[in-house]
Amino acid sequence: MHWLAPPKMAVSLLLAALAALALVGINEAGYRQSSRALADIDAALKVRGTLNQILQNMLDAETGQRGYLLTGEASYRQPYDTAVKQVDGHLAALRQLYAERPAERTRLAELSKHVLRKIAEMDMSVRLRQDGKDEAWKFVITTDVGREEMDSIRKAAGELAEISNQTLHQSQIQVMKSLRLARIGTAIVALAAFLAFFLYLRQAHALRSIGERQQETLQRERNALEDEVRERTASLAELATHLQDVRETERGYLARELHDELGSLLTAAKLDVARLKSRLLEAPDATQRLQHLTELLNSGIALKRRIIEDLRPSSLSNLGLVASLEILGREFAERSGIQVQMVLEPVAMDESRQLTIYRMVQESLTNIGKYAEASEATIVLKNYENHAVVEVADNGKGFDPQRIRPSTHGLAGMRHRVEAARGRLTISSTPGRGTRVSAMLPIAKTL
Repeated sequence: MHWLAPPKMAVSLLLAALAALALVGINEAGYRQSSRALADIDAALKVRGTLNQILQNMLDAETGQRGYLLTGEASYRQPYDTAVKQVDGHLAALRQLYAERPAERTRLAELSKHVLRKIAEMDMSVRLRQDGKDEAWKFVITTDVGREEMDSIRKAAGELAEISNQTLHQSQIQVMKSLRLARIGTAIVALAAFLAFFLYLRQAHALRSIGERQQETLQRERNALEDEVRERTASLAELATHLQDVRETERGYLARELHDELGSLLTAAKLDVARLKSRLLEAPDATQRLQHLTELLNSGIALKRRIIEDLRPSSLSNLGLVASLEILGREFAERSGIQVQMVLEPVAMDESRQLTIYRMVQESLTNIGKYAEASEATIVLKNYENHAVVEVADNGKGFDPQRIRPSTHGLAGMRHRVEAARGRLTISSTPGRGTRVSAMLPIAKTL
């Protein structure tokens, strides 16, 4: 019977070896699982710490940004600059921690995207504040973009922290029940991965829906703002036209009053002086004084006529547009010493458009006399049947049309008057090469 011992021993040794190997294998597997669980716990703690640091950095950056925007002091930017520099390092640390975790890497990519957008938004407002563009940075700071990005950062960081908490909890369970619950742990991990993927898809869909709604809202607001701007522009144009008409009416009324009242008084005074002068021929001193008084009255009458013509050119209604422009150009040449050449063609237009052309030429000549330092000027009026073109040019010093100051009301009023008559005004000028003001107005067909 002793020959049976070696086979039994061999079987026992084999079973013992197998048991030992199984125990070693089980222990080794448990050790490895426990080691991985502990490593996961350590990584989860680091992730949570890093996420908290990122959130704190973003809060510090936002606080520093708001302080700098409100005060403009460079010292308030130090927390902002420091926090922005630290964010990149923390994101890099998270990427290293998630190097072997694709699900977390996807969420980390979302977090990084929102962090970079938030930093870009803050950097834009800081640079606008630094450049002195107050309206621009105030507009940026009042939008909901920064708040939405900060909410997205908190949400993404919270999801990552939640995943880390789940990993920590699962790792603790694995430490205690690494052998018995290996399959359960695998199922839980798989379920968590599926749940994370589902949440990711749902979050992506929600973000896409939010983005579409924001675009629609912005488009509606933009359309409403454009409509309001158009309405305001039309209202202002109507108001300016009304004020212009009122001014012309007041000028006409004042011109009639000056002609009727002041003209009568000056003429009566001149007649009385003439009668007195005929009766005081034997008094040389009185005659001389009466002659001086007559000259003063003549000057007053001439001044009255010039004022009336400036207020409401009577020649326009009595002599027509061409004659009125000839008188205007001739008187300007006499006053300014500038040689004026005129090429004027008769144009059949209504009184309103004739007055528009007259005022445009008058304003252009006034500008030439004040600013151009010119020696020659030309006035051209051309008739093209369905429209007329009037041009006033000079050989003066010119200017840059792109640098016209908003306070240049003369040119703005001229342009509005022409456009109110359904015309188009063009101003061409080059420094050192003179200026040309041209207007094209339609000719209303007479019925």
